Amino acid sequence: MEPKAIHEKLIGEFGDKVLSVDLEAASPFAVVATEAIADVASFCKDDPDLAFDNLMCLSGVDYPGEDPPRMEVVYHLLSYTHHHTFALKVHTPRENPAVPTVEGIWGVANFHERECWDMFGIAFTGHSDLRRILLPDDWEGFPLRKDWEDPEYYNGMHVKPTEQMAERALAGEQIGVGPFDFDPPNAHVEKE
Repeated sequence: MEPKAIHEKLIGEFGDKVLSVDLEAASPFAVVATEAIADVASFCKDDPDLAFDNLMCLSGVDYPGEDPPRMEVVYHLLSYTHHHTFALKVHTPRENPAVPTVEGIWGVANFHERECWDMFGIAFTGHSDLRRILLPDDWEGFPLRKDWEDPEYYNGMHVKPTEQMAERALAGEQIGVGPFDFDPPNAHVEKE
């Protein structure tokens, strides 16, 4: 099904709950009313013509420069049956952002919504287990917000790079030991 037909089907079912659309974007999308996202998502999954049985990705986006400042949640959908994709978006205020959960529609949303909460602070009302998934439970703040600043310390450990470390790294010095900072077993073999 083409994006235009998907949009028309959503308008036919939800009318003014579909706020806007961009069918020319790389991932065509419709912006829907925040309070309607669970109903729209359920329709997208259950309608046989749409059959969006896969929530490929759920992402948060921070727009602090908008007037008024807002957050956005983007749902990238895929139909294995019809081999088509579409995205849904909802907007929520940046101050105390909250969106209804879609966890009951796509089980994978449990993890996606937890990650979005962890990184952006967007609460998903009705979620069965909304807690941090990537960061420690006692972490303060939401690191993917545009106004995020790295803390100086975490649990008594200095975690922000010092000016001296930054200067050494910029000068080309290898700082720290990462998982790939080793000589591979075949380093002695000459390359042709």
